[in-house]
Amino acid sequence: MKIAFTTELPKEGFRRLEEQGFELLSVSPNDGVCASLNEAWKEAEILVSTFDYKVPRELIASMPRLQLIANFGAGYNNIDLDACRERGIRVTNTPQPVVEPTAELAFALMIDVARRVSEFDRAMRSQKSEVRCQNEELCHPIEFGVMKNLSHSLYGKTLGIIGMGRIGQALARRALASGMKVIYHNRKPIDVRRNDVPCTKSWQQMVVEQAQYVDFQSLLQDSDFVSLNLPYTPGVHHIIGKPELGMMKRSAYLINTARGAHVDEQALVEALQSGIIAGAAMDVYEHEPAVSSALLELPNVVLSPHTGTGTWEGRIAMCENVTDNILAFVQNRTNEMNIVI
Repeated sequence: MKIAFTTELPKEGFRRLEEQGFELLSVSPNDGVCASLNEAWKEAEILVSTFDYKVPRELIASMPRLQLIANFGAGYNNIDLDACRERGIRVTNTPQPVVEPTAELAFALMIDVARRVSEFDRAMRSQKSEVRCQNEELCHPIEFGVMKNLSHSLYGKTLGIIGMGRIGQALARRALASGMKVIYHNRKPIDVRRNDVPCTKSWQQMVVEQAQYVDFQSLLQDSDFVSLNLPYTPGVHHIIGKPELGMMKRSAYLINTARGAHVDEQALVEALQSGIIAGAAMDVYEHEPAVSSALLELPNVVLSPHTGTGTWEGRIAMCENVTDNILAFVQNRTNEMNIVI
């Protein structure tokens, strides 16, 4: 069978496929352009797509032999699922390898924005050595001193997690270990007795038992940090907008490592500029890869370029998971696949 790739990925993660005789097609020189421009792709039965590469109806139609789209990533809103359903094309994803790296980055962003790590780093490196911030009392050349350059601790604060799935639980584990209180909101509370916990690791049961389920409004009102960790669907588009930002504490921080479209970016900019919330840390953006110029200019924002899963270890593990899905598909072991549709 032939496998097409939308993006160059670590080859070591696909060695088992080569060993079993699969033909791995090189990435199209027209990277990002419809596969109809790549004649070799028309013969492929399997497409390995990445979360940042759109797989629209036109691309799917240009691959008449396509049977499986093995997406490299947990999210799959880059794929036209309706077109896949019409053709009977299977779609898989890689939810497990993304858990720890994404939770790790979310926690790092929380520390960074609250302790003003990036802000102080920029100030220390600037020629003028001047802190740019919303607090006028601190807007002066950097000086060392007991009551200078103050920030906020995570210890004793409340983390509100919207989307208590695998990543949310891994983030909660880190927060609890740091002395934070964790509250969360899902469509319904997680019931460990019904085996709602996605995995069987003992720490996940401990996390769910220590975290408190609350309604959406209470989470926004009571949290010092609000973290978005839910998958994207049209139903949660702009789940955080002007009304929701207005419910948050003026001292609260918004953390988004899920999907950019969860947040009304213009409303967020206005909230940050007017002091409605204290700050934000973002790894994803509403119009990605474009980033709002207003966000780039705000000192109380930490930005990273969609690197939630971006570790060498994570990338190789995701490749291995893609390989697992492909082998399970061709061997008709559907119960071992991470099936989207």
